[in-house]
Amino acid sequence: MREVPSSPAVSGLQILQSKMKWHHLENAINELWNAFAGLLCHQSMVLAINSSFVDPVLQYESQLNVTEASFRMLLALPNFGKLRALGIGNEDLEDQESLYQNILHIFEDTLLILVSKDLYKLQILREMVLWVKEERLYLQEETLTIISRVLCFASKKVQGDTSVDAPCLGVLAAELSLLCCHAENDIMNQASMGLHHLLCIAKWQNGHGVCGVRGAGHALAQCPSLPHLKKAPRGVFSDGRRPEEASCRTWSVGNTLLPSLLTDFVWTLLMKLSEASFEIASEAASILKLTLQYHSQKVIMVSKIVNFIYKKLREDPSHSMKHSMLRVTTLLTRTSPKKVIFQLMDYPVPADDTLILMWQAAGSEGSVAPLVLKTILLILKGKPGETEEDMEEKRRFSLDATNMMPVAASQALCTFLPVGSYKKAVAQFFPHLLLALMLQLFYSSQLRVMPQDRPLYARDALRALLNSSGLQEVDAALKKKNCWNQFSQALYHQLGVHLIAKTLSEFNFPQFPETLHYFYKISVEGPRRSEDNIVTIIFFTELLNNFFKDPFPEEFMVLYKNWINDSNPVVSKLSLQKIANMAPVINEIENVCSLLTSILEAFHSKEHTVVIRALLTLRKLLCKLDRVIYSSLCAKIASSYCRLMDHNNGGIRSMAIRHFGELLKDMSQFTWMLNPLALGALVPLILFLEDKEIRVSKACQYALRGCASQLRWPTPVYLKDENYNFELVVLNICNHLAASHESHISGLISDTLGFLGSSRLYLRRGSVILVGYLAKLGAYLLIKDEIEVMLEVIEKTVRDEDPVVRELAKKTRDIFREIAHTMTSSTIKQTFRRWFKFIYTRKLKPLYNWPKDYTHTPADPTKGSKEGFVEEGEEEEEEEILIKSYRCEAILEQAEEDESDFPSL
Repeated sequence: MREVPSSPAVSGLQILQSKMKWHHLENAINELWNAFAGLLCHQSMVLAINSSFVDPVLQYESQLNVTEASFRMLLALPNFGKLRALGIGNEDLEDQESLYQNILHIFEDTLLILVSKDLYKLQILREMVLWVKEERLYLQEETLTIISRVLCFASKKVQGDTSVDAPCLGVLAAELSLLCCHAENDIMNQASMGLHHLLCIAKWQNGHGVCGVRGAGHALAQCPSLPHLKKAPRGVFSDGRRPEEASCRTWSVGNTLLPSLLTDFVWTLLMKLSEASFEIASEAASILKLTLQYHSQKVIMVSKIVNFIYKKLREDPSHSMKHSMLRVTTLLTRTSPKKVIFQLMDYPVPADDTLILMWQAAGSEGSVAPLVLKTILLILKGKPGETEEDMEEKRRFSLDATNMMPVAASQALCTFLPVGSYKKAVAQFFPHLLLALMLQLFYSSQLRVMPQDRPLYARDALRALLNSSGLQEVDAALKKKNCWNQFSQALYHQLGVHLIAKTLSEFNFPQFPETLHYFYKISVEGPRRSEDNIVTIIFFTELLNNFFKDPFPEEFMVLYKNWINDSNPVVSKLSLQKIANMAPVINEIENVCSLLTSILEAFHSKEHTVVIRALLTLRKLLCKLDRVIYSSLCAKIASSYCRLMDHNNGGIRSMAIRHFGELLKDMSQFTWMLNPLALGALVPLILFLEDKEIRVSKACQYALRGCASQLRWPTPVYLKDENYNFELVVLNICNHLAASHESHISGLISDTLGFLGSSRLYLRRGSVILVGYLAKLGAYLLIKDEIEVMLEVIEKTVRDEDPVVRELAKKTRDIFREIAHTMTSSTIKQTFRRWFKFIYTRKLKPLYNWPKDYTHTPADPTKGSKEGFVEEGEEEEEEEILIKSYRCEAILEQAEEDESDFPSL
């Protein structure tokens, strides 16, 4: 059959297609030659920069830019698949494909040049993976082939090197691990080979490199997921998509990379969870899970990872990889519970839903429950709202200006404690959690950072602790007593702690032994803050009251003795109150003297209420104390009372003075011991008769009657209110002193001079009068130097701002001047005068007549005589004694003259 000739239209179309085909081919050839020339130029630039002395950071940035420009040229190269689709035969593309391969070799050589000079520049490979990620499939394969070859070259180069600086291995390993699961076998195989060479580099970086296929096979044989493998296949990872292969590959990566690099590996995969491609995100989650299951203990920057997860889930609560992120939190908690928990507690309170989800994820890992609770207990040592300046240890738990982590920790316990896997750990730390939460309740009651209607998480956690410890009945009983509702009141806290301890004791809680032991341990070691002792002593005391009888065993009594002088006044008062309740059994206490001494030390407290409580406690104990023990401490107790007689608080002054009088009454049979004590207290007892507070004046009257009884003096009638006159009381006492205790006058003068500088006006007035009488009576006991010192003191008082003091001081000064004038340096004369005064005691008359309006006299002359006051009949007797004394002095003066005439005598 004859062939039909083609039409002209068909022939024209074929010609046009042929021209277009060769036009595309010509363009492809031009692009190839342009790329070839460009890459050669870029290679020259890289070599030039390599040989320069540019700063390494700038050098790397410049070379990275040049490399990226070269890579962009590769991306612009023609696709030979498309050219073939246009009908261009292989024979026509042979030269072009050869040129294309040369271009790729130039690019590869450029990378080899960079890496051969510095392994740090392997980071460019990491950038290449990102550049090629969204590009054509055939180019991904070519790029991965280049990356694999460069890594192979680097793995051989590092052999024998002592140090390997390649910080990009972690990120690059993550990218290659994802490509190992690629659907295309060629890409998967190239990624697997690249990862193998990367691990060889990492092994040398670790200091124990084993490269080659044999080394990879050895690593595979050690993989826990593939114990049956003894030798790796030629392709190292035969099928990266198989679960067992993926597991072993991930294990090898985690086992080989350094902690910092493994952290980069994990961080990169974590970023991939937010990829738009669900397939990539799922694969990243799978690799991430396997990595953390095997090697989470090597991961650093755990807090940063946890914080990233929290922010991602808070931004998108319905995140597609939500469960995978929470699983990461769980796996990190398994090996780094402290870091995870600290980070989870450093968010604003109250916790949001996202944070509670992460708490639940962390709490699901029951194997580390003890470590989690230990970490929370460490956080609970902090005080909410406490700033760094307030913290003694200068230890920052939180990045915020004020530390609110303890509040978050209390709320977190409401999530952790009910978890079944935590039951054993909760039982182990029951006493620790109990005390920590009671302290947090105390701190929360003082906290003003949060609104008043804020929930009390410490209270809720305390209830959760009771319920998870099998103490539901205790919780119910406290609820019935309305204890939980009242904890929000600041003033209720101490009573609340008391109720908790009492209710626990009522139900005989089984945790009593370890609780008592822990509270005892804390008490011995001492708390971080003095205010913590308030909770400790209240709870501890109630436990002891319910399980021990008074007195407590010695090891517990030592604690109360130490608490007496605690820096916190509330603790001191609580301890003193408990000790006071032991008064009926005071004689059964071991080392009771040491206990009483500690109470005396509390007299030095700056807190008035502590001193008052110490006075009351001591008095209560002394009433029941064995008299033999009492007598051994009598002097010490009396001197402690005397020091308080000049206290600036009127209540303490009056109590100390009255208790001194009680002491004299208690120990009246020990005359030999009490006389010095009574005489030593005379000066303050006399001077404080003029105290403006009636209770102090009354106490002085009471104590002076005790002194008079002890010193066997008649009771002064002028101490009574209706007859009271200060100067007559002084005159009365001084006359008795001169008659029976003149040897103490010098000491009393010295004590009195100490009150002349007092800020209280009535003390300055009284001391001026008292020192005048004492000097008048004891003039013969003083020496010239003493008189001069006393005169100097009196001269200062003459210039006092108060006119009455000045007037009284002038009279006292005249008395001292008279004494100084009559004083002689003759030893014989002084001795005779003292002897004469000792035999003939001279009674004084009023010297000051103060106050001026004093007019009344004793109603009963006989009583007045008994009180030692001078009457008319006595005046004549005194004059006769004075005449005799003057005659004796005249005889002594003559004898002195005779002695000067006859020195030999």
